[in-house]
Amino acid sequence: MEMINAIGRRKTAVARVYLMKGEGKITVNGKDYREYFPQVHIQHNVTDPFGVVGTENIYDLKVTVRGGGYKGQAEAVRMGLSRALVKLNEEFKKPLKDKKFLTRDSRAVERKKYGQPKARKRFQFSKR
Repeated sequence: MEMINAIGRRKTAVARVYLMKGEGKITVNGKDYREYFPQVHIQHNVTDPFGVVGTENIYDLKVTVRGGGYKGQAEAVRMGLSRALVKLNEEFKKPLKDKKFLTRDSRAVERKKYGQPKARKRFQFSKR
């Protein structure tokens, strides 16, 4: 096993994940993941797939992520990591799927329509 890569997406964030044998170092866009995602609950999003399949501190992770906000990026990384782990070992698919880490959350911001102030909000109606 030299390197396994996968892509994860969430909202407008796209994460390219490269999984390789190592000692558990995770880098996101050249920085340590704790530095890139300073909130602890967001850091757990990134490392959750390792905990589900019990492979902490076995693989190094190199991630390139673009677009979206920090939460969408973290969830894109989670999905990419889950897909990479399934490529590594097919037995990891069931526990990851049960936690919904392999499901693409396709919800995104609805576009603004013309003649309206926002996507669904209308201007105030006046009968007279």
